[in-house]
Amino acid sequence: MFSSTKPCSVQATVLKENEDEKVVAEESFRPSTFTHGPEASPQPSPPTELDKWVVKLEQSVNVFLTDSVVTILDALYHDRDYARFYVLETIARVPYFAFISVLHLYESFGWWRRSDYIKVHFAESWNEMHHLLIMEDLGGNSWWPDRFLAQHMAFFYYIMTVLMYALSPRMAYHFSECVENHAFETYDKFIKARGEDLKKMPAPEVAVKYYTEGDLFLFDEFQTSRAPNSRRPKIENLYDVFMNIRDDEAEHCKTMGACQTHGNLRSPHSYPEDASGDDFGSEFRQADCEGVAECLDKSVPSPSSKQKQNI
Repeated sequence: MFSSTKPCSVQATVLKENEDEKVVAEESFRPSTFTHGPEASPQPSPPTELDKWVVKLEQSVNVFLTDSVVTILDALYHDRDYARFYVLETIARVPYFAFISVLHLYESFGWWRRSDYIKVHFAESWNEMHHLLIMEDLGGNSWWPDRFLAQHMAFFYYIMTVLMYALSPRMAYHFSECVENHAFETYDKFIKARGEDLKKMPAPEVAVKYYTEGDLFLFDEFQTSRAPNSRRPKIENLYDVFMNIRDDEAEHCKTMGACQTHGNLRSPHSYPEDASGDDFGSEFRQADCEGVAECLDKSVPSPSSKQKQNI
């Protein structure tokens, strides 16, 4: 299946302490995942003209939807940063819930069993939940209208994402990439505008615990372009908190980009020698499909396969 070749691009800079120069962070988030050896990512078949047209249509719809939501948020939260971040983080968790819901449904029917996807998507939702807890600690949810808007947007976004993911996982992953890309840009602009003030403010306790204490397995799990233990944040003030939240969003973008190539995602904690046992046994390793239509098609045995079984 043809994968996305036009990721949501980002022109951003990383602010570094004690340095005058600005370093370009990423021009685009690369759709790749970390591997523990020579194992190569699956190579998609060459796209047909119809494939290209479908991908272009999917991406155009996603960009339109994202821009529409951004326009609404810009109008409602022009000068209320923490409330805007609360709404963003409430929405940002939704796709991962939706992906896991659909994948569990496919597992129940025996259509699809790839545990890495569920592990990584759960870790992503865990990360976004802590972003949300941080924004609540900062008072982003103090107004009832903000909670009402965020929760109802999340409800309809969940239904939309479930349907989209069932029809076209590639489109759903690209849409989530666009949402995460907007979150990255939003935090990046906020850090540039308020960086000096943020350095004078204390970090919320929930942020310190999440980023620096306890078992950081789930923190590593959602960062599929990195080796485990390769990122260990320091949290000394609110500036560090927002820097790390912004960097988390960049990692989400990379993972969503990787997911747009079917079968490309692997957990950072998975090793090549575990591949045979990671998908619940040899009889289930071929249980793999992309979208409900393909799953239904594969669930019906072809005449040739029936003849082989009879033989």
